[in-house]
Amino acid sequence: MRSRYSAYALGEFDYVLATWHPRTRPETISGGGLTWTGLEVTGKGEDWVEFTATFRAQDGAVGTMTERSRFERRAARWFYLDGDVADQ
Repeated sequence: MRSRYSAYALGEFDYVLATWHPRTRPETISGGGLTWTGLEVTGKGEDWVEFTATFRAQDGAVGTMTERSRFERRAARWFYLDGDVADQ
């Protein structure tokens, strides 16, 4: 989870896609004009992580995103499967 956040923050979208489960992976992704500024993991289990990430938009607005991400183990590696974003 932390490595995927770091990849988003650094714009390393090839890594984000490589760690996404093939069954749910989109063709492409982009940064959406956000600068990611912080990550707090608020809960975790064997195959899920809940976190709140802070960001700054291009217009300077600051916001947060809270998600409960699910992961699936495949070939001895964990892959992001999907996530439920909480209403902000």
